[in-house]
This record gives sequence, structure tokens and C-alpha cells, in this order.
Amino acid sequence: MGDTRSDSGVLPVSIIIPARNEEANLGSCLDSLVGQTGCSFEIIVVDDHSTDRTREIALSFPDVRVIDAGPLPDGWTGKNNAVTSGARSSRGEWLLFTDADTVHLPGSLARALSEAEESGAEMLSYSPEQIAVTFWEKAILSVVFAELARQYPPARVSDPNSTAAAANGQYILVKHSAYNAVGGHGAVASSILEDVGLARAIKSSGRKIRFRFGAGVVCTRMYRNFGQLREGWTKNLALLFPRPAWVAAKTLALWLLLPLTLALTGTSHLWWLGVLAVLFVYLTARMGRSNFRLSSRVLGVLFGMPMFSYLLLRSKRAHAKGNIHWKGRTYQGTEYSMAKDEPSTVPVGKSA
Repeated sequence: MGDTRSDSGVLPVSIIIPARNEEANLGSCLDSLVGQTGCSFEIIVVDDHSTDRTREIALSFPDVRVIDAGPLPDGWTGKNNAVTSGARSSRGEWLLFTDADTVHLPGSLARALSEAEESGAEMLSYSPEQIAVTFWEKAILSVVFAELARQYPPARVSDPNSTAAAANGQYILVKHSAYNAVGGHGAVASSILEDVGLARAIKSSGRKIRFRFGAGVVCTRMYRNFGQLREGWTKNLALLFPRPAWVAAKTLALWLLLPLTLALTGTSHLWWLGVLAVLFVYLTARMGRSNFRLSSRVLGVLFGMPMFSYLLLRSKRAHAKGNIHWKGRTYQGTEYSMAKDEPSTVPVGKSA
């Protein structure tokens, strides 16, 4: 791995990976990173109180530095504490925050660095290509990412004249000086949407951000079963959409047009078949922003839309009740108690 420091000890890039019980993912992630070429870098894995083989796997890579996240301060999320610990010990001119469930294509780091520098962006974030394996992954994720692209259009986010700001925490490349200038993750210490919060801080400071789909750069399989998927989107969805109940109602209403039109085809007016076909094509095309294959978009139309509405409402209800669970940490009221022996206090719905 290219770990050649200048005389000042500064590297072009520090890659920081927060990892909490990531034994299923971390090995593949590190395999894809240690072989990157075209620029010098260091890799820092921050072990966030893992109870599985996460630390052992990280230590099996001799060129990877492994540090502890340390105690969780009051008012901080687990992830924000972990990445801040990594940034504090980093030496890179640029920081790449990436998650343990990502896989990075060969040469992608150097290309991303060049893209950021050539575009004049002080923050570059990719929305990774999603690997969907199970039925519900394909059906639900195609709807989720289509709606996210509608809520956070990459062209507007990347436009310096627009106030829109967003980022995907699975891949954020940010200039170290800009990161420090806005207070880093400490400025969004209690936020569960630390990626969007950090993007807003960078953009509101007058710095340019760039956001786009990361095909050919990075891919990820976010969740491996329906339980993980439900828990993960329950944590996030209500915070990603300003009016989650409205988005849920609108999505469900659009989906209900399908069975209603299908029922009308049983009448003597056979032209309803044409209406049904046009509606189905429209809804499938509406999923195009998700960057999923046609087969997944069809599943999204048939089954994913009502499930997306359900998850939005479930997320809204969970946040309202202060009942959010994620990676062994539970949010209750204005406090949450973590699994085992990590007591702390964090505002409800504001930790990861």
C-alpha cells in the first residue's frame, strides 16, 4: 500500500473506517483498499467496541492501523465518536470516511482524488452502487433510492448556487482543512444523519461539494436480511424526508392506482387495460433514478412501494416514541442505553 509520507509526515489521503461488529464485511472492504494504486494513503480502522472478530480481522492486515474509538461522550453518536477518533490520529491532506460494508474498485481512490481536485470540490461523496440479493432488498431499495434521488438531486447538491446539500456516509472524501474549519463530525456530534449534516456545514461555509452515483467506484451491500433492512431504514427514513407521512401517503396512493385500475379492466371498458399498462410503465420509469436494474424496479412497483410507505411510517413512529435500535444501542426518550457495558446519554433519534 502507498504509505510514503512527505518530509512533514503528511499523506495525500487518510482512509478512516468506523467498525462496530463488522466481521462479515470488513475483510472484503480492506482487501479492496490495501491494493489501491495511484496515490499514497494510510488506512485507519476504528474499532467501536466490537464484540465479534472485527478487531482480529483488521489486525490481520499488516499495513492497517487499528485504534479504539474510546469512551462515548455524552451527546455523541457512536459513529461520530469513532470517525472523530480516526480523524484525530490521521495525517492525510484529504480524509476518506468509508463504511466497513463497502468494496472499492481498483484505482478508484486515485480517480476520486483527481475528480475532487479537478472539480474544485472540497467534499466529494459517492452514493455507492447497491448490491441487492434477496427479494426484499431488490424491491425496497429500488424505491428508497429513487425517492432519495428525488429528495436530494445530485445536480442540485453539486450546484454551488443551490442551497441543497447531501452526502452518503459510506463514501465521503473531504479536504482535511475544510473538515477542521467546520468543526468536523464534532459539529454534528448528536446527529444520526451525520453525512447530510457534515455536507450542509461544508456547503454553508462557502465551500464546494460534489455528489453523484458511484458506479465504477464503490459498491455496497447494506443489509443481508429483512430484519437488518427494517432496522436500518427505521433509523434513517424519517430523518431523510422532511414530511415522511406525506411521502408515505403519496407513494401508497400511487401504488393503489394499480389494483384499482386492474379492477376496472374487468368492466366492459377494455381500454382500462391500456390505462393499466401506461400506469405500470410510468411507475417503473419513475424508479429509474434508483440506478437499479429493470427487474428490481418492477419488484419495486409491485411490492416495494407499499413497504417503503410502511417503513417511513414505522420510522416516524419510532422516532416519535424514542425507540430506535441500531447495532446493539437502544434509544429511549432523551437517553439510550447501549448493549452490555457502555452507558451514555444521547438525545433520542440522534445516535448511530
